[in-house]
Amino acid sequence: MYLDQAKKAEIFEKFGKTPADTGSVESQVALFSYRISHLTEHLKKNHKDHATARSLTMLVGKRRSLLNYLKARDIERYRNLVKALGLRYK
Repeated sequence: MYLDQAKKAEIFEKFGKTPADTGSVESQVALFSYRISHLTEHLKKNHKDHATARSLTMLVGKRRSLLNYLKARDIERYRNLVKALGLRYK
């Protein structure tokens, strides 16, 4: 399994306000980004996997929605998160 409890805990510890913080926008976006990178690598090898391609598209949309929410609420948190994750959004 590519995403076990230890990896999730590591992501939440790094990006959440507390290690148990799983609901903040930063921790959710970080988790989505990890899943997106995994699915992208899968699709590079399995380009005919249309179900995964659709899932990837929906996941990117969810991440974009959360980033738009964060950008509207607190631009500094948005900029720090984008920089930390290496995203190319403006």
